[in-house]
Amino acid sequence: MPSFAYPWLLLLLPLVPLLAWWQLRRRVPALRYSDPRLLASLPAGRARWVRPLEAGLHSAALLALILALAGPRWPKPVPITTEGIAIVLAVDVSGSMSEVDFDWDGKKISRLEAVKRAFRLFVQGGTGPDGQVLPGRRKDLIGLVMFATYPDTTAPLTLSHRVLVQLLDTEQPRPLDEAHTNIGDALAEGLLRLDQAGDRRKVLVLLTDGEHNFPGPENARTWTPLLAARRAADLNIPVYSIDAGSDEGASDPETRKAGKEALQEVARMTGGESFSARDADSLLRVCQQIDRLERRPIPSPYFKPYRELHWVFGLAAAVLILIARLVSFTVGRRLP
Repeated sequence: MPSFAYPWLLLLLPLVPLLAWWQLRRRVPALRYSDPRLLASLPAGRARWVRPLEAGLHSAALLALILALAGPRWPKPVPITTEGIAIVLAVDVSGSMSEVDFDWDGKKISRLEAVKRAFRLFVQGGTGPDGQVLPGRRKDLIGLVMFATYPDTTAPLTLSHRVLVQLLDTEQPRPLDEAHTNIGDALAEGLLRLDQAGDRRKVLVLLTDGEHNFPGPENARTWTPLLAARRAADLNIPVYSIDAGSDEGASDPETRKAGKEALQEVARMTGGESFSARDADSLLRVCQQIDRLERRPIPSPYFKPYRELHWVFGLAAAVLILIARLVSFTVGRRLP
């Protein structure tokens, strides 16, 4: 629907009929003549139709000028397409994440340090050591959940990615008294944080180097990974699981195998994907793949600016005044 930037100026519209009335009623110059009967035989002049024409042109010009001053505009209902989803990064910070066995640009660093560097590029964008390019997630709400025996929300969903990355950089592996890896509660905590994102697309990225081994309190139901995955599936939230652990030196190969299969099942149940990363290159390629999978255009409720129409009415007013002047100086010319 059209609208006006200054609708109060439309209060001047009653001036239009007043102008037409004044122009039709006003007296025009005339010659004094001793006996007008001498002119009775002359043909009728053009005044009978010139005066109403001039009045109509001037009135129409005033109408167009008032409309131009009121700022007519027509909205352009073209939605701006953008990208923006909600992502929670759930990161394992148990003691095993301090193992210095991750290769990053030819240097050995801890598993947690590698995760920090990779997720920094995932969130803020940049180029990895082997030329891997990540564009960043500048328009996404991103939250951070760290977990060992118990999960902890380090950062709720936020667009302040610089602060989020600073908080991630301060994280350290938990002490030995937190010896468990509680993946189930970490997933549940991540789902709780994603509930604050409203109608946005929601995604949970889980990174761990071990298997869920938290028994939970006695006589109490706990969140197992599969139970949390079932809840994520009900909420239509995909979980992308990343296994950063190593099969070499595993104290119990069967338990290690069961843990990997559990991560794969969590991803399958929720419609996500499961990955394995043992060095910087593979970890960054996983981040690239997740980044590509979660690039979706989302219509925004915002619209482009109005199409301004004041110049159309201003131009029409100028043309009407010009036509009225031409009529006055040609067919409407009078003597005296």
